[in-house]
Amino acid sequence: MIDAVRLLETYYAPESSAYSILLGHSRAVAAMAVRIARRLGSEVDAVFVEEAALLHDIGICATHAPQIGCRGTLPYICHGLEGRKLLEKEGLPCHALVCERHIGVGLSAAEIRDQGLPLPVRDMLPLSLEEQIITYADLFFSKNPRQVPGVKTVEQVRKALLRHGPDKVAIFDGWHTRFGG
Repeated sequence: MIDAVRLLETYYAPESSAYSILLGHSRAVAAMAVRIARRLGSEVDAVFVEEAALLHDIGICATHAPQIGCRGTLPYICHGLEGRKLLEKEGLPCHALVCERHIGVGLSAAEIRDQGLPLPVRDMLPLSLEEQIITYADLFFSKNPRQVPGVKTVEQVRKALLRHGPDKVAIFDGWHTRFGG
């Protein structure tokens, strides 16, 4: 088992607002994801789910998101890819895939190309059950300190995803039936 919090402290000063926001968000996501994993039983690696959920947003440090204390240069959409790079460098390739694949309900190569996103044109879709659980749980929690803290409702998540198309809502609804219903 890895010490995910210690690893976060490798990239974030513990006294920084970015660290505080990241850790609070990641702990909330991890708590929900672990509850789901335990409910599903032996088909899910709950230890991996907890570790990867704590690390899924490690790449935000490379982005320009001053509202959450991040002073990097990259657009926020790049945080998953940057997280993958960091965790691969740390020798955690499976955790790294969670970083890359957790944006929204995942991004297809076609979406990346058609929207001109500053990402490599390849599928970045959560494939494993563990990746899907973490991605699902992440949708319920914001890192934006201006938003009311707490868990978003299913309808709030659905409304946010609808801006990206009904297909995104359909993916979420399928996950909600399996993980949250």
